[in-house]
Amino acid sequence: MLCKKLHHAAFRCRDAAETAAFYTEILGLKFAHAMGEDHVPSTGKYSPHVHIFFEMEDGSNIAFFECPKDPGNMKDLESPDWIQHFAFEVENVQALNEAKSRLEARGLSVVGPTNHDDIMLSIYFFDPSGHRLELTVRTCDPARAARFEMEAPKVLEIWNQTHDWSQRDKAFGSMTGYS
Repeated sequence: MLCKKLHHAAFRCRDAAETAAFYTEILGLKFAHAMGEDHVPSTGKYSPHVHIFFEMEDGSNIAFFECPKDPGNMKDLESPDWIQHFAFEVENVQALNEAKSRLEARGLSVVGPTNHDDIMLSIYFFDPSGHRLELTVRTCDPARAARFEMEAPKVLEIWNQTHDWSQRDKAFGSMTGYS
């Protein structure tokens, strides 16, 4: 496989220092790197910026750009706010519940836990720039995960035919839940 793992995904932030404090103090990520330029290295466009990276246990990163002289928003304001998000996997359900308590104790509004068809359990909240974050834990066994992987092409095929779930029984064996 060409792609071995996620190196980083990057979003824009309104304040790099505020973002660094949030991701290190609230989520416990390692502040791994910061770099900046007056010009974008890949395009040469003038855009003073700082690019900051936060590393997770597996070596993957999330990253942010503070670009104070550029127009635009921190995130896509046209799409529903639940679509664009970072999802971080935690060790177990206990860790998820403890994280929810800590986040709420810091004054953050937390949605969940939300059970996603017994595949995963998640909580949701927002960072200081308005990016939606998800903490999630896998709750299905490997055999069920393998079944979902096998079914994925059929589910997508049915979606491409209908663009609704009126025929979801063809993919899932029933009109609600999973068979």
